[in-house]
Amino acid sequence: MMMMIKQSPFLLLTAIFLFTVSVLAAALDPAPEDPIFELYMHDILGGGSPTARPITGLLGNIYNGQVPFAKQIGFTPPENGIAIPNANGALPTVNGINGVPLGTGLSGTAYSGQNLNGIQTQLGPDGLSLGFGTITVIDDILTSGPDLGSQPLGKAQGVYVASSGDGSTQMMAFTAMLEGGEYNDNLNFYGIYRIGSAMSHLSVTGGTGKFKNACGFAEVRPLIPSGQHFVDGAESLLRIIVHLKY
Repeated sequence: MMMMIKQSPFLLLTAIFLFTVSVLAAALDPAPEDPIFELYMHDILGGGSPTARPITGLLGNIYNGQVPFAKQIGFTPPENGIAIPNANGALPTVNGINGVPLGTGLSGTAYSGQNLNGIQTQLGPDGLSLGFGTITVIDDILTSGPDLGSQPLGKAQGVYVASSGDGSTQMMAFTAMLEGGEYNDNLNFYGIYRIGSAMSHLSVTGGTGKFKNACGFAEVRPLIPSGQHFVDGAESLLRIIVHLKY
C-alpha cells in the first residue's frame, strides 16, 4: 500500500508529461485538411469540334434546324425575309458566332470574352426567356490548366438545363470522369450554376474508384478563355475547385 502511494506522484507527473507532449504534437502537426484540387472545364457550342449540343426546347430546335428558314448550327432568313415566330410568339435570335442561339450555353449572351449585352434574348408572350427549358448535353474536356491545350484530365459528361424564366441559371448534373488508364475514378456533381455570377456552388454527390463515398462541394468560377488554343465555336470556360470529405 505504501509503495503504491509513493509511486502515485510519479505516475501523475508522467501522465501530465505525456498529455503535454500530445498537445504540442497536435499543434505542430495539425490534422490534414479536406482534399482540394481543381479542374478546368471547356464547354464549346458550335464550330468544328463542339462538346455541347442543345437537344430540346426552342433553342434546341433552332440549333438543329427545325424552325422555318433555319440551317443546322445557325439561323439565317432569306435576304429581305422576315423570320416566322415560334409557337410561343418568340422570334429566333442568334448571337452571330457560328449562329449559336442567344441564351444557349453557360455564358448566356456573352461568348468567348465578347460582350453582347446590347443584344437581348427575346421573350415570348408568357414573359419567359427563349432559352427556358432548353436541355444541353455535354461531353466537355477537363484540363489541368485554363488553356484548352493544357494537360487533359478527362471528360465531364451529363446535362445542364435552363432552369429559370429569365435565363439566368442552369441546373447542372454531370460526372467528371478522370483518366487513369480507364475511366474508373469518377466524381458526380449536381447543383445550380448562376450565369454572370462570380462564383456558384455545386454539390459532390458521390463517386467511384478512389472517390468512392466522397462528398463535399465545388466552387465554380467562370473565366475568359485564354485564346492560346483556337476554337471556332462559342467556348465557356469554368474553373472548378473541389472540396472533398469521406
